Amino acid sequence: MGKLSGRVAVITGGASGIGKAIALLFAAEGAAVGIIDLTLERARAAAAEIAAGGATTAAAGADVADEGAVRAAFAALIEALGPVDILVNNAGMDTTSPVDGMATEMFDRMMAVHMRGTFLCTREVLPAMKAGRWGRIINISSQLAHKGSAGMAHYCAAKAAIMGFTRALAYEVARDGITANTINPGPIRTPLLDALPADWLAAKKAELPIGRFGEVGEIAPVALLLACDEGSYFVGASLNPNGGDYMI
Repeated sequence: MGKLSGRVAVITGGASGIGKAIALLFAAEGAAVGIIDLTLERARAAAAEIAAGGATTAAAGADVADEGAVRAAFAALIEALGPVDILVNNAGMDTTSPVDGMATEMFDRMMAVHMRGTFLCTREVLPAMKAGRWGRIINISSQLAHKGSAGMAHYCAAKAAIMGFTRALAYEVARDGITANTINPGPIRTPLLDALPADWLAAKKAELPIGRFGEVGEIAPVALLLACDEGSYFVGASLNPNGGDYMI
C-alpha cells in the first residue's frame, strides 16, 4: 500500500518538468493520476508513460487560464477517475523583460496562467473535497516570490499572488479537512528554465550557495509530503527547496 493509495490526484502542467516528476511519484505511491497540459497530445503521452508502470491515469488538454477549458478538463478527468482528492497547480510559463519594456499582453498572460489558472482549477475541486471532508491543494510558487529578480517582475508578482491566495484559502478550508500549501522551488532543470536567456541562467547559478540548479526529483518528494496523511499539519505553509537561493 502506497501513501496515496485510493486517492485521485490531478496535476496541471503534468506532461513535463516538475509536474511530471510529481505525477510519477504520486502514481508510484498508489494514486490514480490525471494529467492536464496545454495540449491533449502531451497530456496523453505523459499519462501513457505513467500508466506503463501500472497506474490508473487519464489525460486532458486545457489552457488553465480558460475557464471553459478548465471546466471541461476536470469534468473529463472526474468521469474517468472519480472525484479529485489532491490538486497540484503546477502549470506555468517563463518570459523575461524589464518593466519599462514589458508589453501589457506579456504581463496579463503571466498573471492569467499562474494566478487565474490556480484559482480556476482550485474552484473546480473544492466542492467534492468539502463533501468528502478531505483534500490537498498544492500550489507551485517560486523562491522569486520572496526574492524578486530583475527582468521577471511579472513572474515574481504572479508567484507572490499564488502565495497570498493559498494562505487565504487555507483559512477558508482547513476545518473542512482540506489543506492548502505552496512549494517555492529555486531554479530547477526543466524545459521552462532552459528557455531563459543564457546570461540570466549563468548569473542565477553563480548566486546559488549550492552551486547548481536543482533537479525535479528533489521537488516531487516535497509534494508527496504535503499530499499524504503525514502532511496534515501543514496549513498555509510555504516550503522552500531552493538550494539556498533564498533562506527563510
